[in-house]
Amino acid sequence: MVKTELLQPGALTPMTSTEIVNTMAHYHRAEMARMAGWRDRIDRTSNWAITVVAAMLSVSLSTPSAHHGVLLFAMLLVFLLLWIEARRYRFFDVYRSRVRTFERYYFAPIFSPLAGDTVNWRQMLAESLRDPQFRISYADAFSRRLRRNYIWMFLILLLAWVLKITTPTLQSHGSADLVSSLWDLAANASLGPLPGWLVVLVVTAFYLWLLRASLRPADDATEGNLSKVHV
Repeated sequence: MVKTELLQPGALTPMTSTEIVNTMAHYHRAEMARMAGWRDRIDRTSNWAITVVAAMLSVSLSTPSAHHGVLLFAMLLVFLLLWIEARRYRFFDVYRSRVRTFERYYFAPIFSPLAGDTVNWRQMLAESLRDPQFRISYADAFSRRLRRNYIWMFLILLLAWVLKITTPTLQSHGSADLVSSLWDLAANASLGPLPGWLVVLVVTAFYLWLLRASLRPADDATEGNLSKVHV
């Protein structure tokens, strides 16, 4: 008899107001834990990027024998970490939006009810649970994390790189004079078989692209074309 009741559809569905409130509380706690978990992953990636910047600055600027390519390698590592963090931010945004929906339409009316609020927030949450979808595009996530955190790391690395190639005392053939011509700058910026002018051109184009990416407006069109969350 007990087994039959457990197999009946809806046998475990909360029926009373007390059961519903308990379910709401446990659900909110679960979504908060998910959101906090992805928030921790985002912070961890940012911490790795900061560690990379600090370590590479220490290696490159501490001795003249260190090559300026160390700073270029740091730029590449920070870019890869930013790419990873943008992906993590998309997942974080899914659970953050659920928590905000729950707090806005469930907890807020308890503390301060508003007349005429007829949003079917339960349906919104149900659809998100049945068919999880990203609410922000990869480009928007990349731009947001770049604008809020990573742009400053890239600027610090750029300033350190410019200082490295323009200050002879920070190079193996150090002298007391700063670089006074573009030819000297190009010679100091060479990287293996790559000529210095090409390295400078690539770095300039890369930072112009970063500037454009950090200033791009949010692509609202992608909000209506949501992609699946693979969990």
